[in-house]
Amino acid sequence: MKKLFTVSILLFVIQMGMIMSAKAQDPAENAGAYIDAIGNAETAMNKAYMAYISAAAHSGRKRKVEKMRENAVESIVTCQTAITYLPPYKGDNSFRQSSLDFVQLCYKIFNDDYAHIVNMEEISEQSIDEMQAYLLLQEATNDTLKIANERMNKAVHTFAMKYNINLISEKSELGEKMEITGQLSRYRDKVYIAFFKCNWEDNQLTEAVNQKNVTKIEQVRNALAKYAKEGIAVLDTLHPFENDGSLANACKQALVFYKNEAETTTPQLTDFFLKEENFTKQKAAMEAKSADQRTQQDVDSYNAAVADMNAGVTAFNQTNADLNNGRAEINKNWSDTERQYMDAHTPYYK
Repeated sequence: MKKLFTVSILLFVIQMGMIMSAKAQDPAENAGAYIDAIGNAETAMNKAYMAYISAAAHSGRKRKVEKMRENAVESIVTCQTAITYLPPYKGDNSFRQSSLDFVQLCYKIFNDDYAHIVNMEEISEQSIDEMQAYLLLQEATNDTLKIANERMNKAVHTFAMKYNINLISEKSELGEKMEITGQLSRYRDKVYIAFFKCNWEDNQLTEAVNQKNVTKIEQVRNALAKYAKEGIAVLDTLHPFENDGSLANACKQALVFYKNEAETTTPQLTDFFLKEENFTKQKAAMEAKSADQRTQQDVDSYNAAVADMNAGVTAFNQTNADLNNGRAEINKNWSDTERQYMDAHTPYYK
């Protein structure tokens, strides 16, 4: 069963809300109001983005989610326009330019780079390396935004210090929700990659079994056992997100299944293929002899091999059916748990 990977959410790294000790009405005349003007534009951008994140996590309607993404892109453009038309503060363009650089980076990532990330998602199922590259791209994107946000915060403080503005840092409700979403995304990726490695190898194992390729079966079986044991070890040391271990538990259940499949069940399938191969040779040798050349020992040996083979076929079919049922169960459990987990922990925002 192929696991479809949901689009992981790009995150604007949180900016702390800045509350001025004194506010004036005209940004052109008061540095505090100037900070407010830029801050309000960026906050409107982040609100639209958080609304998109909420819709992506809580709504199954693809059109609605895409519409929210388009709204978020439009809000970035609106923010950029508002800051562009804001004149430099008394000839000082440093703070305004820092904000424009930050907003332009947000636009590039959420609009221009978005298509590239979606394309990578489409090929990420093709191999473990592709999936790891996909997750690393998202991690690198978030790191880029984090650095840009730190530069933006530094620009705020530099501007405030230069013009004697007293800033009080306060985490807003929006900021807290965005921070939770970022932590949730990182936690989910750590659990998911452990699941994906085994799930992908299991798909390869199914293909090898269908091909009756004993050599490939053995190679994939060893890789599956390795990833299952490594994943279980990671999950055992992973602190649950908001004390909810259901996602990690669902993943561990799957990994225990895969470990047993690799170490116990698959060798039974391999033994059957070897037995089948030997039976085919024995049958060919028996049929190569004419009736008068066959001894009673030959006939008894062949009949016993037929009975053994028939019993082997029955056992193989039962084992294969149990594996397929087990796969269906763990994949459904993982998919349902992942969806419920993201729905439960992603903050609602409109």
